[in-house]
Amino acid sequence: MSIVIVGGNERMERQYKSLCKSYGCRAKVFTKMPADFKKQIGSPDLVILFTSTVSHKMVTCAAEAAQRSNALVARCHSSSSCALRELLELHCGGACAACPHNPKNQPI
Repeated sequence: MSIVIVGGNERMERQYKSLCKSYGCRAKVFTKMPADFKKQIGSPDLVILFTSTVSHKMVTCAAEAAQRSNALVARCHSSSSCALRELLELHCGGACAACPHNPKNQPI
């Protein structure tokens, strides 16, 4: 599963990526808006918006990109690693039997 995280803290970027990797997901993290933001988003499966640390313009661009690619959009006010973990549990936790976060690695 590919994930785009919009917002958050710059110093947490590495933690966001490693947490997503532990759930078997590939992640792109955008804490600041680059010049070609619309092109860099691509077509993810899930877009996570940390609303407390992101500009309105970035939210609009990310939401439009998610709509174009039929991606799910998850909004969260907090940009902590615990908040991200909860979102990943909800959207990708236990999605496959080999996932380390699937309780007892049971088939689904």
